[in-house]
Amino acid sequence: MDKTTVSAILLAAGSSSRMGENKMLMRFCGKTPVELCVEAFCGIADEAVIAVSPDTEEIALTAANSAPYPVKIVRGGKTRQESVFNAVRAASGAITAVHDCARCLVDRETIKASLRAAEQYGCGIASVPVADTVRFGDTGETLDRSRLLAAQTPQSFRRDILLNAYSNAVGSFTDDADLCRSTGVQLHFSPGSKQNLKLTTRDDIPYFEFLLSKRSERNLPSGNVSARSSAEPRSGDNPILPTAEVSNMFRIGIGEDTHRLAAGRKLILGGVEIPFELGLLGHSDADALAHAVIDALLGACALGDIGQHFPDSDEAFRGISSLLLAKEAAARIRAAGFETVNIDSVITAQKPKLAPFREAMRANLAEALGVPPENIGVKFTTPEGTGPEGNLECITVRAVAAVRKVRIQCRYGCKPTQAYNMQNDF
Repeated sequence: MDKTTVSAILLAAGSSSRMGENKMLMRFCGKTPVELCVEAFCGIADEAVIAVSPDTEEIALTAANSAPYPVKIVRGGKTRQESVFNAVRAASGAITAVHDCARCLVDRETIKASLRAAEQYGCGIASVPVADTVRFGDTGETLDRSRLLAAQTPQSFRRDILLNAYSNAVGSFTDDADLCRSTGVQLHFSPGSKQNLKLTTRDDIPYFEFLLSKRSERNLPSGNVSARSSAEPRSGDNPILPTAEVSNMFRIGIGEDTHRLAAGRKLILGGVEIPFELGLLGHSDADALAHAVIDALLGACALGDIGQHFPDSDEAFRGISSLLLAKEAAARIRAAGFETVNIDSVITAQKPKLAPFREAMRANLAEALGVPPENIGVKFTTPEGTGPEGNLECITVRAVAAVRKVRIQCRYGCKPTQAYNMQNDF
C-alpha cells in the first residue's frame, strides 16, 4: 500500500434506532466510536472522510481536531447509501475503505487485509466464516454454512469502481458489497476478525467496554517505563491510542470558584438542581463545581482560565448549562493534546446537605469530561458557621485535575495536523 493513496470513509450518520440512543455519542475509555475509528486508520489511510448527522457533527469535529492526519467532514444522507455516496465524492484517495464507526473494535490487520485485496483485485470485503447453524425461518431448511460468510467493514474498493457503482445503482442495498455486485463488480473477500463486531443494542455495551478497557490497559505506561515503541502492534491488536505516544508525565491543575447565594436563583452543582431556598448568582447557571473543574483542567494544560474561554461578557453564555462548558473545555484540552486522568473536588457550604447528590454530580461530570465516574471525586465540608460560606453568603468549590500529555506525533509515520475541511456541498 506504499504507493497507493487511501481514504478511510467513516460512517457516523446513522439513526441508532435499535440502540435507543445515539451510539456515536457513547464513550469507551473516554473515547467515542468515531475517535476510536479515526485512530485505527492512522498510519494506514492518507485521509479520513467522516459522514455525520447534526447530532454527530460535534464529536466528529473533536476527532478531526485531534487527528494526526487530514480529516474531512461531510453531511450524511437519509440512508447509509446516501452517506457513502456523499463521502466517496469528497474522498481523494485512489482506494476508499468504507467503515461503519459502530465497528469501533476494528483492528489494523483487518483494515490492511481489506486494502491489500482492493489494491490487487479492485475490492476487498472484510468477512468471517459463519460458525452458527443457519436456517430459513419459514421452512426450517439448513443452509450450508461452509459456503457462507458474514460481511463486516471495512469494505474497500478502488475509488473509481465505487464511485461508478454508486452513480449507476438502482434501488436500495444493505452494504457497499451488495450495491457494487448489483452493477457487475466481482467481489473479493479478505479476512475479518471475530472481535470486529458492530455496536448495535445495549446488550453489546458491556462486551465493548471490556475489550476496549483491556486494550487500553495493555497500552498505558506504568512506572517509569516509556510507552514509546517503534514496533507494529501484534496481529489483531487495536490499541486505544494507536495514533500517539502516551507520555508518562502527569500535569496537575487547581481551580477555585465562589458564587454568592441569592433568592430567586436555582442551586445547581455538578449539573444537579438541588432543592433550596437560595441559589447561586452568576452569568451562566452559576454551577461553581463545574466552573472549578473547568479551571483546574485548563490550568493543568496551561490554557488559561474559564473567563478567557467563556467570558461573562458574552451573551451566548447567559444561563447556559455549565456542563456544556465543561464538555467544550474537555474537547479543547483534547485538541491541545491532553487527556483527563482524574478530578478531585471539595465543596464548602453550610447548607443544604449535599451528600445525597454526590453520585449524580459525579455521573454528570464524568459524562461531560468523557471519563469513568470512578475518576471523579466530589467531597463536602461545612465551615461550622464561620466565614461567608458559614453565613450563607456564598458557596465555594476547589478542584484539582490531573491530565496526561498525548503526543500528537504518530508512531506509524503519519504527519501531525489539526486541520479539517467541512464539506457542505453534497
